[in-house]
Amino acid sequence: MDLWRAVLAYSYRDGEWHWGGRDGSNSISDAEQLLCLLYPATEVDAFRLDQPDEIEPDAREALELFGEESRIGGILVNVLEDYLDRYTGDDGHPHFGAGSYLHSINGIPPSDAQRGLEVVDSYSMSVSLCIASMRFLRGFERFVRTEVRMEARQLRDRIPRVTEKVSDRLTAAMAGLVRSFVIHTPEPKSVTGQAILTMIKQSETPADELLAQLSSRLERLRVQAASEIRLAQYDQSEVAEGTRIDIADDRRLFECGWSWGVVTTAAGIDFVPSHAGTAPGNADPRPYLYFSTVALDGISDLASQRIRELDLLNRDQRVLADALALRFELTRTYWSTIARFDSGHWPLEDIPWRTSDEDESDYYSLAVSAMLIQDLVFRDSTEDLARTVAIFDQLARRGRITSRLTSGDQAATLHHPGVQLRLTGSKGIGGGPELHWYAPDFATMMLKRCVQAASLRTDVNIRDQLTALAESAMGHLDNFMLRDGQARGLWDDPSRLIDSTVPRPDEPSWFVTERVMECLVTAFDTFSRPSLAPKSMVSRAVDLLSEAEHLLNQEELEVEGDDLSPRQNRVNQIRQALDRARRILHERPGTAYALATRALTDLDELAYARQDANR
Repeated sequence: MDLWRAVLAYSYRDGEWHWGGRDGSNSISDAEQLLCLLYPATEVDAFRLDQPDEIEPDAREALELFGEESRIGGILVNVLEDYLDRYTGDDGHPHFGAGSYLHSINGIPPSDAQRGLEVVDSYSMSVSLCIASMRFLRGFERFVRTEVRMEARQLRDRIPRVTEKVSDRLTAAMAGLVRSFVIHTPEPKSVTGQAILTMIKQSETPADELLAQLSSRLERLRVQAASEIRLAQYDQSEVAEGTRIDIADDRRLFECGWSWGVVTTAAGIDFVPSHAGTAPGNADPRPYLYFSTVALDGISDLASQRIRELDLLNRDQRVLADALALRFELTRTYWSTIARFDSGHWPLEDIPWRTSDEDESDYYSLAVSAMLIQDLVFRDSTEDLARTVAIFDQLARRGRITSRLTSGDQAATLHHPGVQLRLTGSKGIGGGPELHWYAPDFATMMLKRCVQAASLRTDVNIRDQLTALAESAMGHLDNFMLRDGQARGLWDDPSRLIDSTVPRPDEPSWFVTERVMECLVTAFDTFSRPSLAPKSMVSRAVDLLSEAEHLLNQEELEVEGDDLSPRQNRVNQIRQALDRARRILHERPGTAYALATRALTDLDELAYARQDANR
């Protein structure tokens, strides 16, 4: 609610929506800005906005700048339509230029052609935005059909057109994600291959034996990739006849994931006519850990149960969704396997993680940990969760989430300006310099993955550790919240903790703010689930229930036939309490334990009263 108030206070002024923030306006930032409203409204039933007559009072109060609840849906349709118009080209196709999110180190500004480069962040964020928009529009359209006011009749005609534009953008974004996926197969003796082997090797195992072990562990993934990953995988004009690399060749190493954009080797997708589906790629065909985690998040939204139930996707989108699902499974399984390759000492425990281009950072260790958690959550598995939590704890200390920042601390760069990623392949486009991307989401990634992991049915101690880490990350983020000005209540203000010499910003970072919002939605989902039911607690509750029911049966033998007596009423209440305790025993054993304890106390009072009367 506070976040919604803050978003509207900054974005909706004088009856108009204002795009942009600290990083200017671009297809990614504007999608993040709009998602701060639409994502909670479509993921959490209590925040739904598609049925104006059913909007909760506190949600209506948080959005009071929009006016009456009957106006909220129409305003959101207007804002969404404006976004789609801004990022649709003259040819009628969607575009995904990263614009002001792209930087260069040497101070030379990016060329116009470079500002139009499409990156995985934009594809993934557009997938999330389009899915949220389609769900909102589907529900709101049902509402306006029953309305007779002029506004509703106008919306009735506009919503199908907006929905069609959203669907077109979703198709293009999905195609961009498919074409940005890469399987990288370096030779073991190459510089890249040696970097991979050095990161994986955690013992004195000879190189040949290590390679054999690795090939054996990854054999199923190789076969799956070779037989199923086909759509847009190779551009025949770029790969000469007879030189295509065989993914199943176990004499090579391989890694998979998403590059920063459409890769140079990607083929076009003939049924997607937009730039994202047909234009040649520029990105280096090598996976980036940051962009891989971003892509996995977008695909998770696409693969949710609600999307399947609502049947939101058309035929082409279902083909693309199946292709992305395969890449999702391959990527999370690959990095989960590599992270835990050596049972004695995991590569992931060798902090910081070193990438195949020999860059290293605590951020990369967190990104690999995030994909490991995604794999465990997807499989609903607690395998090795305790060791993973220990890694999170170490990264939280090293990232100064649970420890104090010191003067000149290098860990501060994880939060501002963020880890710097070199976009290999961007140099020279339009005569511009090599571009870089900053990822300042260390704290939000830590928070989101800890909250996600807490949803697993693990033991109480591990869940307590995850909750404590999540609380520390949220406290850290709270310190970065903007406290005054038009953007108060949004994120982020690095001058508060990192560098007091940095001017205090007047505008929000939608990059950080949107990710905080995602964390809140994830937390809502986690804490809405049934509480943990440890076997030890269930066992203790069963023992108490057994004793209580036996004593209750004895007490009922002593009760006379008058059903209206106070004693009989009390016995009935105890029976009801024990019946409820039995029903919730395996979901809420602590509550069942408490009900059984209270029943035993009541039974003892009845027994004592009878003994006292007899005496």
